[in-house]
Amino acid sequence: MSDISIEQVIKLLSAEYGRRNWQRQQSPISVLVQTILSQNTSDRNSGQAFEQLLASFGSWEDMADASVGAISHSIRAGGLGVVKARYIKQALQEIRRKRGDFELGFLGKLPVDEARDWLRQLPGVGMKTASCVLIFSLGMPALPVDTHVFRVARRLGLVGSRVSVEQAHRLLEGVVPPDDVYRFHVLLIEHGRKICKAQRPRCKDCVLRMLCPSSEEFVAK
Repeated sequence: MSDISIEQVIKLLSAEYGRRNWQRQQSPISVLVQTILSQNTSDRNSGQAFEQLLASFGSWEDMADASVGAISHSIRAGGLGVVKARYIKQALQEIRRKRGDFELGFLGKLPVDEARDWLRQLPGVGMKTASCVLIFSLGMPALPVDTHVFRVARRLGLVGSRVSVEQAHRLLEGVVPPDDVYRFHVLLIEHGRKICKAQRPRCKDCVLRMLCPSSEEFVAK
């Protein structure tokens, strides 16, 4: 674990990109379906697919009762297909079976780990997807670790080289103050997209360069 202060990282990135404050977005069920659609594809493709999905079905009830083929056809515009359609249908059916409806607001009253475990029992829902639902729709301190967050955190030494993405969720949640989880998550994503890229990171332009134990390695190349 690095000696880098999480507070320093957030302060420097906030100065660079602006302060990021959580605001209530969509309902938990909407975020869940959107996040399933976004797995391993671009935001643009998943966004198009979600819009088409909503346009094709009048309600979550209709979507849960629709055939996998009908759901697959509706998300085809986003380049997505049968696997995600099946996950969406199965997840909706399982939520309805357990709860009687599609309201997931009750998760906000549970401890983070308990709420996340409930979501992870749904088809197609892993650690990152469950964490996205909790943080974006309910403002809970669940920290999704996507490729950008994982890459930046590893280069900063916040997670070790042998730590898996799955392990990184709980490890980072353990060191990032709950009130800073959302800010930390979105700032690392922005930094990963703009500066700390997978290929040829722009270390010379990085506000974290003086803190980062990896900067010399990349600058020297």
